[in-house]
Amino acid sequence: MDSMDPTRAFVKNVKRLVVKVGTAVVTRGDGRLALGRLGALCEQLKELNSQDYDVILVTSGAVGLGRQRLKYRRLANTSFADLQYLQGEFDDGKACAAVGQGSLMALYDTMFSQLDVTSSQLLVTDGVFRDRAFKKQLTDTVNSLVSLRVIPIFNENDAVSTRREPLMDSSGIFWDNDSLAGLLAQELNADLLVLLSDVEGLYNGPPNDPKSKLIHTYVKEKHQDEITFGDKSRLGRGGMTAKVNAAVSAADAGIPVVITSGFAADNIIKVLQGKRIGTVFHQDAHLWPVVKEVCAREMAVAARECSTRLQALGSQERRKILLDIADSLEAKENLIKAENQADIAAAIEAGKDKTVLSRLALKAGKASCYSFSQISSLARSVRKLADMEEPIGQVAERSELADGVILEKVSCPLGVLLVVYESRPDALVQIASLAIRTGNGLLLKGETDAKRSNAIFHKVITSAIPSTVGDDLIGLVTSREEIPDLLKLEDVIDLVIPRGNKNLVSQIKESTNIPVLGHTGGVCHVYIDKSANLDMARSIVLDAKIKYADTSNIVKKLLVHKDVSSSGKLSELVAELQVKGVSMYGGPKASTLFSIAEASPFHLEYDKVACTVEIVEDIYAAIDHIRQNGSSHSDSIVAEDEEAAELFLNKVNSPGVCHNGSTVSCNGGSSEIDAKVEINSNGIHIRDPVGVEGLLTTQWVMRGNGKVASGHKGINHVQKALPMKA
Repeated sequence: MDSMDPTRAFVKNVKRLVVKVGTAVVTRGDGRLALGRLGALCEQLKELNSQDYDVILVTSGAVGLGRQRLKYRRLANTSFADLQYLQGEFDDGKACAAVGQGSLMALYDTMFSQLDVTSSQLLVTDGVFRDRAFKKQLTDTVNSLVSLRVIPIFNENDAVSTRREPLMDSSGIFWDNDSLAGLLAQELNADLLVLLSDVEGLYNGPPNDPKSKLIHTYVKEKHQDEITFGDKSRLGRGGMTAKVNAAVSAADAGIPVVITSGFAADNIIKVLQGKRIGTVFHQDAHLWPVVKEVCAREMAVAARECSTRLQALGSQERRKILLDIADSLEAKENLIKAENQADIAAAIEAGKDKTVLSRLALKAGKASCYSFSQISSLARSVRKLADMEEPIGQVAERSELADGVILEKVSCPLGVLLVVYESRPDALVQIASLAIRTGNGLLLKGETDAKRSNAIFHKVITSAIPSTVGDDLIGLVTSREEIPDLLKLEDVIDLVIPRGNKNLVSQIKESTNIPVLGHTGGVCHVYIDKSANLDMARSIVLDAKIKYADTSNIVKKLLVHKDVSSSGKLSELVAELQVKGVSMYGGPKASTLFSIAEASPFHLEYDKVACTVEIVEDIYAAIDHIRQNGSSHSDSIVAEDEEAAELFLNKVNSPGVCHNGSTVSCNGGSSEIDAKVEINSNGIHIRDPVGVEGLLTTQWVMRGNGKVASGHKGINHVQKALPMKA
């Protein structure tokens, strides 16, 4: 995990916190409850409650929920003929609040009860805070509740509140649930106030404007006059303006405040871990040293500008950059190894599992049978990229449209790439080299487990980039909290490539409008046909499962034709895999035959060293099984029957399919020459492995003679294909 941000050190002293959840978090846009977000919220509060934090919740959403329920009630009791006369929403917010408060609390009670947590409801109005005796009783009640590990849930009692518009009146007590949360934080001596919103924090402009920047630390003297607020929630009455006012008031009273997104499942936990998420308000923020921050947009724009200068270079000049990088890698080999060993030592101390340690360790390419060191192997790969045919400006099609009018389809760079990748530090070298070869700008975010390795690789590579291009061509993102900002930059970033597990890929796809190139998992199969040489099958399965246990294309599922399932060699193979540390699972048939645990479901991709085996009726059943449960990655058939093999190769629609070979070798990714940026198992034009060609697009270049379409009468339309230039 990322280390604690220095500006969040105050969380170490937090014992009591007030959490306010906004209407936009509690409900969806149509007023219905967002049950998933509420469930994640309750789970976080349960965890904090079990860690002896005093947790106090302030919730909105009663009015919106009540309005929705009344709307459905009205529709249910209206005849079809009268439906045409129904207009608008309910205007009586107090009636909506009265209906919604009970429903909202019933939901919280149900969710907390499922987590073995007791909650309580406290409805308050301005009058409570005007009366000193009432305020004391309120404090005593809350103190008693939290001492019993009960979570108090506050809401303004809108149903009987006497306040009218304007809501922010001259009473100076509170005027919405945001200001109520700020007031409660002060009255109840909280150590922290967390305001959950539908955006990542406070921006200096509307959050949906790509040019807006997230403000990580709010300084009133600096920011109060430069912020432009966006629209508030349609269902709530607070919005970001109310949150900022409440945050400033609480911070002035000495209570730190963080505004962050309530859409993420663990943001409250991250706040208390000192992670740099959201916007912090602090009484002493103006005294903190000013840290020069390169925001996400500035980093992306700089990469684009550098890529434009890179593209302007000649082919030999770009080639020289790669050769210089290869030389620099070898020259700094000892330093790189030292930093990598430091990462491994830190991972061991942190108790990371063997899979993480294996990914962290620098090692030679899978197909390398040479005695080269890990760094030399990387350098060789970079040099081979440098020596390949120039990929930019290649003409794929050429035709003459009319006399003297030539149209060409030419390869060109995509622009700026954002690559988020797993712990494997050598991926940085591969991806950066590919970006340079294809003329693209690049932003990289690796795992924190490899932060020292990533940093030294980045330094070595950028030091080899000439000043005429600029070392901002390759940007290294050091905090995962910057990723949400980067994913907003659809006007600057052209492609996002998540290189990691399928959860990472799915999360990024759901968080951006930028095109995403990624895979759907690594559920790879080996099918042992009835015609298979079982000794060969054993060798292939062991290679595909044991030799490269940390790669995505190792075999996860073993399918066996029923005619060979009873062979003693299959039982021996299952036993051998178990001896070598593989957890074996079986389908309904195989679990009985081999006396192993039954697997469910079949499409599960294990995070540990495990394998599922199942018996199938024939090759058609095997193909159907792969279609239904695979992830379109890499699949293999072991068979002596050539017809069966051809059927498998033609019917299994995976980027890599092979006959009598290992899944770790059948997608081209094991060749030392092939640096790859990602595995793409989607059924689009570029598939696994994605290399140089996947990072290029095309443009149509027309060379004319001044004649235009409006004067087409004098044009001789030829429309003929032309040969490629030599």
